[in-house]
Amino acid sequence: MSPIPAPPTGWEAAAERAVAGGRELERFIPSFLLDSPVSRFGYGYGTAVGWLWGGLMSTGRVEKRGELWVFRGLPSWAFKRGGVCVGGCYLTGDGDVSERVLAHEAVHARQWRRYGLLMPLLYLLAGFDPLRNRFEIEAGLEDGNYIPRSRPVRTVSARSSVRASNR
Repeated sequence: MSPIPAPPTGWEAAAERAVAGGRELERFIPSFLLDSPVSRFGYGYGTAVGWLWGGLMSTGRVEKRGELWVFRGLPSWAFKRGGVCVGGCYLTGDGDVSERVLAHEAVHARQWRRYGLLMPLLYLLAGFDPLRNRFEIEAGLEDGNYIPRSRPVRTVSARSSVRASNR
């Protein structure tokens, strides 16, 4: 895996504005569409689409990881970057799926539950620059491999010694 490039100077301020702007936009969405039976229907529909898409295109293992169904082995043209979350399904290629990426994608699944079928539209309106897309920012740019880790991850070896590693 190639190293993740450092983001441009000043990206944090733009990210904060993007999140604030998204929350401001959310005030105009009727409350019956958010975290409601309507949004849960949209999440269910999105998950069904993810199952259909993943079921037809996946050539790898399909497994339940936490709250996500992970479909592996999809062709690279079927998703951007490392994968895509559709409802409760994470569709990806042949690479390893880390726990951090799964944590990032689980936030997207929760976003699908909150917004339902509005999620694809709101994501499109947020733009495709992850450093300015509120959904990617809220899901965690480090966990999504959009920016390098700012601090080492502490791990425990079999001998119970603690060491720092940059995974």
